[in-house]
This record gives sequence, structure tokens and C-alpha cells, in this order.
Amino acid sequence: MAAKFTHLHVHSHYSLLKALPKIPDLVRRAKEIGCESLALTDLGNLYGAIEFYKECKNAGIKPIIGLDARVESSPSNDLRTSKRLLLYAKNVEGYKNLLALVTKSHLEFPDAPTVTEAMLKAHSAGLITLHPASKDVALREIYYLHQDDRRAWETMRAIENSNANSGGDIDAEDVDYSCATESMMEQQFTPEQLAQTLAVAAECNLELTLGAWIFPEFPIPQGSTYDRELRKIVEQGIQTRGMEDNEKLRERIEYELNIITDKGFAPYFLIVGDLMRFAREKKILTTIRGSVAGSMVTYLAGITNVDPFTYNLPFERFLNPERPSAPDIDMDFADNRRDEVIDYARNKYGEERLAQVGTFGTMLARGVVRDVARALQYPYGLGDRIAKEIPMGSQGFPMTLERALAENAELAKMYKNEDETREIIDLGKKIEGCARHISVHAAGVVMAPTPLVNYTPLQLDPKGGKLITQYDMYSITDEYGGVGLMKFDFLGIRNLAILAHSVELVEKTRGLVVDIENVPLKDKKTFAMLARGETEATFQLNGGGMTRYLKELKPTTIHDINAMVALFRPGPMEMIPAYIERKHNPSLISYLDPRMKEILSQSYGVITYQDDVLLIAVKIAGYSWLEANQLRKAMGKKIPAEMEAPREK
Repeated sequence: MAAKFTHLHVHSHYSLLKALPKIPDLVRRAKEIGCESLALTDLGNLYGAIEFYKECKNAGIKPIIGLDARVESSPSNDLRTSKRLLLYAKNVEGYKNLLALVTKSHLEFPDAPTVTEAMLKAHSAGLITLHPASKDVALREIYYLHQDDRRAWETMRAIENSNANSGGDIDAEDVDYSCATESMMEQQFTPEQLAQTLAVAAECNLELTLGAWIFPEFPIPQGSTYDRELRKIVEQGIQTRGMEDNEKLRERIEYELNIITDKGFAPYFLIVGDLMRFAREKKILTTIRGSVAGSMVTYLAGITNVDPFTYNLPFERFLNPERPSAPDIDMDFADNRRDEVIDYARNKYGEERLAQVGTFGTMLARGVVRDVARALQYPYGLGDRIAKEIPMGSQGFPMTLERALAENAELAKMYKNEDETREIIDLGKKIEGCARHISVHAAGVVMAPTPLVNYTPLQLDPKGGKLITQYDMYSITDEYGGVGLMKFDFLGIRNLAILAHSVELVEKTRGLVVDIENVPLKDKKTFAMLARGETEATFQLNGGGMTRYLKELKPTTIHDINAMVALFRPGPMEMIPAYIERKHNPSLISYLDPRMKEILSQSYGVITYQDDVLLIAVKIAGYSWLEANQLRKAMGKKIPAEMEAPREK
């Protein structure tokens, strides 16, 4: 049966403390009530546009990307007296005009983003404009999904406004802002008004291309190509690195270059190489982390400083023929000079083509119970007592109130026996996970071949004033099916600044120039120092547990140090005694399969690194590189279902 209406005035939690619905829940509810199309019109921003577009497409619902815009007419900050307009993108031209309007409104009026008449005149093409109070269209406003969510919505508004039970100041207290069903809409509006919503939806046919790779333009000599320039740099690197130009090296270079160039990634490597070159020329201490260390091309191009042959590092963990997403190279810089590198990139590629990536702070379990208790004017001690019973989450696995009740019997008892605790937790569950504010991603920077506003809405960071994207990394990068801009990670590392300063002090006080990027790796005094347990202030090797193991191990090679750092974490830590025993007694070394010797010889037969898992899965279990990488990720993130699945393979 065809839908009789569509919801056109809909707010999600990206309206920041003014609405409850998370995007997946919103789309699911629309599907349940029979909607064939759905609009998203958050207040003054497009934070959720790409997530919404993808969720709708996956659900078989037509997405209508819109905006509830504050329009220049009143100096008041109160939405009840300010003029508001609803804008909807009919097509790509309209979508790009929405990007422009949101960006200009935020950059020109950062405290209260406002669309001026001049802005509207310049960017009206491809847009449908409606007034929220129009009587011709059934514009029921949505701030929460179900009628029984109202109390949670009122509490959220009280959290924002720092007063109890404010009830939200959008409109009259008795207005129902839930996501109405067909029967509710038919009671509230005439058939003609409902039909008008479908007429608007019929005009909106936006189709976005997502998941593509969009690189900034790297300057190269006229008549050359990105592939040719990368090969030239790699060839020069053979001499620079003092490598023996033999068949093994040539095979590895050709293998890597073929994958890189076939996938069209050469510009990315040239850009990163240029950034690293600038940093080193300016004596900014820098390094690269992660799986890129397995690339011979990046080693020869001066991007990484680790010879993958020496450490038996596979290229395929970083990039392989089956990998669907673009490579990801994390660049570490001394934190007191990181901004110099970003400024260099901004000057090279254009100020309007570079921005730092936005990210959202969300209402997490511990914080939300304190917020709810305070909003409801309960004593501080009550919210604090509940919060302290909520276990800490882990990186990538934030704690939820539901999980906390299941894991902590004392909290479950409080929930069962105390009415106030139950009210706080029940309301907290509905608010938990909602976006609270936008801020700056710790490292992410995006660059584009044309002004960024063609790809993402922009604004200023509310705290620091830096230009940031309104789309977060999940909406902006290809890896998550987003817009497709390349994210370059510029990480500021304090320890690199300390090392750089230490080098300066040594030169100043002793007249010695230390090449910190080429420290000898066979220094017996260093290994002896570690074996004595003298590890204080030594990065990743200090602390009681690690120091005890180092004294037992008595390391003699850099491979011992690498193995200890890799193994000293929950799970792999169980293998440290076996590693130590096998080092001191080689007769204990054994392999589950003789073919493992090639992979595990440096670690005495102990599976130590994620690379070991990857290589064993491919070379012994017959996995493809894509399957092996999925297994490696599942083990790294401790996802039981995904780790169990291969037993059936």
C-alpha cells in the first residue's frame, strides 16, 4: 500500500541536545510506520546528512537531505521568535548549495549560525524552501520517536539549559513532537496537506556518489604522471638507503608498485612523502606508525625508516590486491611543531582546500547518569554513587548502561530497589549515545582538489577556532563509505618533542650530534641496562611488570624489545614466560607446523605479532589476504563471533 505522507520536519540527535533520535533508530521507525521517503532537517547543521543518506538507502527509503535554518530577521537567540526556513536538496546542485549555506552561516555567524537573504539569493538553485508554520503542508515537527520519549527529551533539554524540568523551549509545552503514524497524521492534517508532503518528496531526487577516492592535486612536472614520479623517487631511494640492488629487492618493489599504481594510489604516497620531506628538512622530529612499515616502497621513498626485510614485515597488511579501502598512513610529529607541517600543507594546497576533521563527543554512560541526576535536581551524591558503580569501558568498546546493569550486581540491585536510581538510569538509556558537541579530531586532516565546501560543510571549532569539517571521519572517508576525501593523520606526539629537545641539549652541553633516526640497534650497554631493570622513564619499557620481565629476559637484540612491547598486553601476556624460556633454552622451540618456522623464527616459535596471524592464515590456512586481514582485525578487537567463525572454514 502506497504511503500517504512523508515526514519533512525531522530532527536527529545531531541537533545537539535538542533532539533524541539517533539516525538508525529514526530510519527504522520510518520503515515501521510505512514511510517510503524521509527528510532530515537538523537545526542549522548537516552533521548527520551522510549517515542518514546511507541508512535510508540501506532501508529502501528515499533520503531527503534538508536543513532547518535560522534566517536573518531577529537578533534574538530564541527559536520561538527567530525566523526559520526549511530547505531541501532536490538534486546535487541543491545539495552543494546546502553545503555552501551551512558553511557560510557558521563561518560568518559562529555563535548563532544564520542564513542571510544574500546567502539565500546566491545559493537557491536546486532547493525547495518551506516555512515551518506553512498551513499548506503537513509539517509535523519531530524531536523524539515515541510519545513516551517526551520525558527523556525534556531531561535532555534541561541538561542543555542547566535547569530542571525545563521541558524544552521549542514550542508550547503540550505539543507532541513524536514520529507520528499514518493514523495520527490523518487525524492532524487533511488529505490535501498530506499529499503536499509527497509532492515535495517527489521533487527531491538526490543521488550521491560515495566511497570514491578523492585526492588533492599534487604538483608534478608537465608531461609526467604520478606513477612515473613515484617510481623515480623509489629508484633514487635504493642508493640513498644503501640497499643491495638484487632480484629479491626488485621483485618486492615491482610487486608493491603494481598494487599501488593499479589502485591509483600513487598521488597519496607522493603527498605523504612530500610532507615527511618537509618535516625532516625543517628538523621536525617525525616518524610513521602502523602497518605501512611493511612497505619497501615507503622505505625507499623516505616515508618510513624501517627496512621491512630486516623485520620480516608483510606489505599485504598495509595494502593488498583485495583491500577495498585506500591506504592509511599515520604521521607522528613532535607535538610542539605539528602545526608547522599542517601550515605547510595549507599553503601548498590552498587554505580553502584543507581542514581538520570534526568529531562528536557523545553522552557516555557515566557522564549521562550524572547529567540526568543534576537536570532532575537530585543531590549530587546520588548521581555520583550511580556513576561509580558503572564499570569503565575500553577503547573501541564504550560501556553502556545496559551492559553495566548486566555486569555489576550492585548496580542491578540499586536499579531494582531504588525508584530514583531506576528513573535516572531509564532516562539515561534514552539519552545515552546522543551527540553532545562537535570538536576537533586529534589528528585527522582532509585535503581536496577543489574548495572543501564542494564536499563537506565546514565550521569553526567551537573551542579553538580552527576550520573543521561538519562530517566526521565515518562520513568523510572512503573507508566507511563516506564522501571519499583522503584523511591524513597528523599526530602530535609529546615524546618526539622530548626526544628532539634531548638531542638539542646533548649537542649544546656536550658538543655531540646525535642522529636520533639512526640510533645503533646493537648497543650492548643499552641491553645490559634494560637487563638490570633500569627502565625508569623509558617509553613502553618502564613499570613494574615490564621491568620484571625484562630482567628475566635479558634482551640481546632489538627483536627481543619489539616482542616484549607486543606481548605486554592482556591476552598475549600469557606467552611472555614461554618466550623467555625459549630464548634461554632453544631446545624448547617448537612449531605447530614446520611451515611456521619461516614466520616465527625471530620470536622462538611464539605467535607474537598480528602480522604472524596474518601470514599463518594465508600461508598455512589458505586464507585470501582479505579474509586473513578480517581475522586479524577480529582478534585485535576481540570480537568473539568473528574469531569463532573460521572454525567452520
